Amino acid sequence: MRRITALFTRYFHDVIIAVEAILANKMKSMLTALGIMFGVAAVISMLAIGRGAQQEVLEQIKLVGVNNIIVTPTELSLGSPDVGASGSNVRRFSPGLTLLDAEAIESSIPTVSKVSPVISLNYHAVLQGRSYPVVLEGVSSNYFELLNINLVGGEIFNQLQSEGGLPVCVIGDNIRNRFFSTQDPIGQYIKAGNTWLQVIGVIERRDFTASASDEMGISSTDNKIFVPVKTMLLRFKDKARIDPEVLESIARGGGNATTTSDEAVTSATHQLDKIIIQVEETEHLSATADIIKRMLLRRHSDIYDFEVTVPELLLKQQQKTNDIFNIVLGAIASISLIVGGIGIMNIMLASVWERIREIGTRQAIGASRKDIIVQFLAESTLISVTGGMIGIVLGVIMARLINVMADIQTIVSLFSVLVAFGVSATVGIVFGYIPAKRAANQDPVESLRH
Repeated sequence: MRRITALFTRYFHDVIIAVEAILANKMKSMLTALGIMFGVAAVISMLAIGRGAQQEVLEQIKLVGVNNIIVTPTELSLGSPDVGASGSNVRRFSPGLTLLDAEAIESSIPTVSKVSPVISLNYHAVLQGRSYPVVLEGVSSNYFELLNINLVGGEIFNQLQSEGGLPVCVIGDNIRNRFFSTQDPIGQYIKAGNTWLQVIGVIERRDFTASASDEMGISSTDNKIFVPVKTMLLRFKDKARIDPEVLESIARGGGNATTTSDEAVTSATHQLDKIIIQVEETEHLSATADIIKRMLLRRHSDIYDFEVTVPELLLKQQQKTNDIFNIVLGAIASISLIVGGIGIMNIMLASVWERIREIGTRQAIGASRKDIIVQFLAESTLISVTGGMIGIVLGVIMARLINVMADIQTIVSLFSVLVAFGVSATVGIVFGYIPAKRAANQDPVESLRH
């Protein structure tokens, strides 16, 4: 303890001299610290962008659900030609994406834990003369668990309501605020089309990014009314029901039919807008998606009128791309710190040359080489640390401006601040040692004669 106290007492005077030298040359010290300031600010802002991108991906994974696979209908795409033995045209028919497909996936694939079909229709909800555009969605009771949707009141559909197609619904937050702002909506009725629906549950408000909606097909639940899928098919619209006139047109070769020289392919209107499938284990995602694709191809007569997507794998790939991008950004920002360190070394070397007489005078009155090293090393370190502290403030401000002006999510973490500050202090020590060493090696006699 005494030794530490003695060392502190001995070198404290050298640090005071370094502070006085910095204060005596404020402009030069500030210009010297500029490189560190902007380097630290760049590192913090770049890491904040990376952390924000990572958080956005995690939120998207939460929104699309863990271990989910999504099957969506697509435009008709022909499979391989299927020519009969006689060489005559062969007509192949796909029923489109149907409720039977969802039931077959759930019952036939052992790695699948839950399935929910989705049917979406644009409607107007009416109550007490007030009309409001809404999205009416037919789903199963699994839907809310698959997409991590929580209720703030009431309950989801039970088995009786789902199987019987009863007129019940779960409403979003905006629907509640619009129609039931002054009363409890549970047990109340709301009219959609010609059907009165009893409200049995209310969904909590969910915030999501526009990119999540565009890239992953995620949409807000706030303006939606959810009903059992069989309620949708029985009481609203079943798109799989083909009008007799349309059926006759298809039989004649028109309608929704595509013909080639080898085959004729017919695809009915898709009954479902989406099938959401949850897999038990993450490692089974790819294999299960491949099995689902092959199963649907068989059920659809080898017609590619659907698309199988694994959102979590896509998001993880996106995260890997973001990580690489962030590493590159961090490396570029770190170059600013190195340039700032080189600037400190250059200025300090010039300062040594300007202050040779001062160095000689200190050595003549008893200062050792260690004292000279501590003096100049403390000077460079203080400049670097001060620049780092100012850079931290600038970095936080830059991250905030990026968030507000560019609408890019940024998160400034304590880790990035500590890393940037630690690097700035290290730069001051490393690049300040060479000038300090050169100053300490000056010959006292030559310094006094300079």
